[in-house]
Amino acid sequence: MHVFVTGSTGFVGSSVVKELLAAGHTVSGLTRSDKGAEQLKAQNVEVVRGTIEDVALLEATAAKSDAVIHLAFIHDFARFVEACQIDRAAITALGNGLVKAGGGVDRSLVVTSGTMMISRGEFGALLTEDSPLNTESPISQARGPSEQVCLDFAKPENGGIRASVVRLAPVTHAPGGRSGFAGLLVNIALTSGKSAYVGQGLNQWSAGHKDDAAVLYRLAAEKAVPGSVYHANGEQGVQVKVLAETIGKELGLPVESIEGPAAMEHFKWFMLPCTTDNIVSSEKTQKALGWTPKGATLLEELPTIVAFVKSDAAAAH
Repeated sequence: MHVFVTGSTGFVGSSVVKELLAAGHTVSGLTRSDKGAEQLKAQNVEVVRGTIEDVALLEATAAKSDAVIHLAFIHDFARFVEACQIDRAAITALGNGLVKAGGGVDRSLVVTSGTMMISRGEFGALLTEDSPLNTESPISQARGPSEQVCLDFAKPENGGIRASVVRLAPVTHAPGGRSGFAGLLVNIALTSGKSAYVGQGLNQWSAGHKDDAAVLYRLAAEKAVPGSVYHANGEQGVQVKVLAETIGKELGLPVESIEGPAAMEHFKWFMLPCTTDNIVSSEKTQKALGWTPKGATLLEELPTIVAFVKSDAAAAH
């Protein structure tokens, strides 16, 4: 297949491109920068210069592709609602391009969401691919609808393409990257001088290795059941208190439990994720696509994540 990848030079996207090439597919990658273009050229990837806001470019490029894997997203929480609107417009353009290319199950569209979009249920509840989206969270209200925009393209009246959603874990990790929520915890510890968690810290975050996620994206592009949702986590949950304790040990900082106004002041906008339980199953995904996570666990890799964030922070100053 020829696969068009948005976010092709990003943390997860770079692994997806590598995985696709290793499997014998040809790839074109969207990039905004000269640096990104050079990275893609070095891999013999066709460079598509532009942004996800250029919907005409996205549609035209998708129309020349067998599959599209959409990873790009504007990570600007100051305009998060707008970023989600842009995401839906991009998904619509990509889907329309694949339909114009002939549609049907010979064309694949795989888009990115997150397990944090799922309704949480009771504390400690195990969330699955069939769990409903969270209609109460402002974050899920803004981004969750992107899933349906994609899945609608699986309907025969909308082109009947092989449309599917991959939900990444909030801690999608690997050495050499900030690794989602884990990196944010490290950065807050560095700036505050302590590694903290809220209350008892018993809530858990699902986790997955980015290279395992890359394999899942490839499998979804190759053989997803149209209209399916897949989970890219290898671990159902890692306790936030344990993460904070490990980060404190690696940084040589005190570890504290904080609550109330002190916690709000400490974590600011990150307070909600720090109190959220996100225990997630990927059993259905593994069975459906023959996907077996093989990467290191989060706790195994946390020391390298801490070292990367610490080095990155030092270089910024």
